[in-house]
Amino acid sequence: MVTQSRMSDDADAGFEQRERDLRAQFLPKLKRVLAHVPFALDLLAAYYTVLDRETPMRVRVTLAAALAYFVLPFDVIPDFIVGLGYTDDAAILFAAIRMVSGSMQQRHYDAAQRWLDEARKGQ
Repeated sequence: MVTQSRMSDDADAGFEQRERDLRAQFLPKLKRVLAHVPFALDLLAAYYTVLDRETPMRVRVTLAAALAYFVLPFDVIPDFIVGLGYTDDAAILFAAIRMVSGSMQQRHYDAAQRWLDEARKGQ
């Protein structure tokens, strides 16, 4: 019989692995596609919210799932379709943000804006 504690430990370990994968893949992809993503500030603020250990776990999981959809190469609408490619990514992200908006803090948006400013300097 699997205990509740064991299930929780397994879920935490799985989330930690997904968080490491997200850290490795998210920013490089965003740098590559920055000019084509009009919702980059919200995307980055969600990313910083996920990384914030003070954010409740249910919020982190919800936003991490939306960010994973952005990172994964499998989309309902392929990203390379000009004008439409990121509409499904935006819809998923905005639905997730709407669900957890009370947990996204100004500090997450401030960090996102700093990253965007630096990234745009390098272009």
